[in-house]
Amino acid sequence: MKEQKRLKNERKYKNWEELPTEGRLYRYDVMGRSGWVSCYVKEVDNNENNIRFFQEIYNGNGKLIEIHHKYPEDTGHKSL
Repeated sequence: MKEQKRLKNERKYKNWEELPTEGRLYRYDVMGRSGWVSCYVKEVDNNENNIRFFQEIYNGNGKLIEIHHKYPEDTGHKSL
């Protein structure tokens, strides 16, 4: 089961890094039409179970301007 989850995450999220906790941090970037970038970030433990999931919004200059924590609790958009 763990391997199936890992393969699914690797197909969906093209970028990832191994964490010191033996988990992984997956990233999926989406370019907006006006130059903004939305990054979906998923952190999983060593069994590929979700620990947290959030979205980062960057403006056209690459500056982080918003974070939206979605899991484990949806806290809504927070401007920085």
